Amino acid sequence: MPDSPLDLILLPTWLVPVEPAGVVLRDHGLGIRDGKIVIIAPRQTILKHSALQIRELPEHVITPGLVNAHGHAAMTLFRGLADDMPLMTWLEQHIWPAEAKWVSEAFIQDGTELAIAEQLKGGITCFSDMYFFPEIASQQVHSSGIRGHITIPVLDFPIPGARDAAEALHKGLELFSDLKHHPRIKIAFGPHAPYTVSDDKLSNINVLAEELEAGIHMHVHETAFEVQQSLELYGERPLARLARLGLLGPRFQAVHMTQVNDEDLELLVASNTSVIHCPESNLKLASGFCPVEKLWNAGVNVAIGTDGAASNNDLDLLGETRTAALLAKAVAGSATALDAHRALRMATLNGARALGLEAEIGSLEVGKAADICAFNLSGLAQQPVYDPVSQLIYASSRNCVEHVWVGGKQLLENAKLTRMDEAHIVAKTRAWGEKIAAKA
Repeated sequence: MPDSPLDLILLPTWLVPVEPAGVVLRDHGLGIRDGKIVIIAPRQTILKHSALQIRELPEHVITPGLVNAHGHAAMTLFRGLADDMPLMTWLEQHIWPAEAKWVSEAFIQDGTELAIAEQLKGGITCFSDMYFFPEIASQQVHSSGIRGHITIPVLDFPIPGARDAAEALHKGLELFSDLKHHPRIKIAFGPHAPYTVSDDKLSNINVLAEELEAGIHMHVHETAFEVQQSLELYGERPLARLARLGLLGPRFQAVHMTQVNDEDLELLVASNTSVIHCPESNLKLASGFCPVEKLWNAGVNVAIGTDGAASNNDLDLLGETRTAALLAKAVAGSATALDAHRALRMATLNGARALGLEAEIGSLEVGKAADICAFNLSGLAQQPVYDPVSQLIYASSRNCVEHVWVGGKQLLENAKLTRMDEAHIVAKTRAWGEKIAAKA
């Protein structure tokens, strides 16, 4: 029996699989069947296969979909609300009071929908979300078609949707059970930060994560003040405290890590902990610099996240990756630090690995999900194209994103969302903005 027809063949000018590293395939095609990549081959070879649809993509480079490894999706509704101030002032005097006043199920629904739409238009096919009412965020992931890594928020004080940590974890375990077989949603634990979660709660989370083989996603070493505070309260740095409690390991995702000494580096390497780098948020809040090249050279898996739009102020992972590449060179004092190909890997496969999804996404390989982004490099600002990856990282913007597929389903076509009503989302967002501004 001959093979059934492919659902779709993509024929770009350039194909960047990310794995193997540093490879650019010219005049190759990619075939999709049942949401999976089933063949990558030279153009003439792949055209010997029948397909329900053949898509020519001249002057396009296709890559794995981008993976936004850290963010707070619904905070898009606070975009620009409190700018140009340090982290703790921003949190304690502006963001936490705004959250107490405004965050509700409706806020999470509309804010997450806005974030998903923005991310899809920027080539992001998978995002990690660390925010309140995770069940509502999960519903938005399900309906939109994007892939999501949704974390259960845990803090020492009451939060929207949970009176205490016990209720947050109880609801989280229910959500984990409900969605454990969902093809596009992965549930993890999201204790906010070492300075907002006590030892007993962290130990409880660690036990649950071990039992469920779930990830733990946490802000760690975001500022020098956080580290100093921990030394005064616990007599040890936050990362050392987390190691003592048993949290570090392949499923632990340490977000920010702007303060890294030799002992911290040893802990990260020995535990195989992933680091999520958020350069633009760190720069805007003057939190510090993550030593990406030092971590990478030591063997630490470094991924990239936008953080929330309240502190960034966008969810532009391509732009974030360019900033990461440039900043890494300045921090390392070397023009060779974090070259374009490694930067793209950080935004794709490294992100998938950090979230425990590397077997499914993050690279264009046979057997993986067809999470794909097509960038149009035909524009004036992209000419001439010597290396499409360099052109993508250093000379392009998210406006070059033309098509996006998640699990083989097209969610962005000719830069237009296929499942989401952009005009309606904008109208709802403006209504929220007017309401929040009137009470500010």
